[in-house]
Amino acid sequence: MANEEGTPITSSAFRPEITRRLPDLPGGPMRGNLLETTENGNKLIVGRDIVLNGQITACDQLVVEGRVEAALENSQSIEIAETGVFKGSAVIEEATISGNFEGSLTVRGELTVKATGRIEGEIRYGKLCIESGGQLVGTVEVLPAGTAASVTPVRPATIGEDN
Repeated sequence: MANEEGTPITSSAFRPEITRRLPDLPGGPMRGNLLETTENGNKLIVGRDIVLNGQITACDQLVVEGRVEAALENSQSIEIAETGVFKGSAVIEEATISGNFEGSLTVRGELTVKATGRIEGEIRYGKLCIESGGQLVGTVEVLPAGTAASVTPVRPATIGEDN
């Protein structure tokens, strides 16, 4: 079918839906599902403009780009980006801190503090790696080798005290 000029007439009723995905730009907020199930388990990403409060359990990997005020338990790892802030408590296997952590942090494995990272509060770790510029403020304790899954507070010894 054509109009008077010979141009084909098209129906405006049918328009195919084209899904457009915004690109993930370096340094920009991550897009996608908030909770992803990957081959390595569950991964929770708290984006740059997100504020999350509560208790987080059974999360294999937590990535904080925004702000989290929570208790983190039964988790494998936490990664706090430069823009990220975590307030609360965490008992985990490994941590990489590029932003701010405030509260009680127990890392049974390796704790890595990047140059832009700052941890304030009670800090317990199995192994420690701090880049130049990284900050630890508060009580810092090394966990005994072979620490069990449930971590009990370690009382630091005082010089001159009988053990």
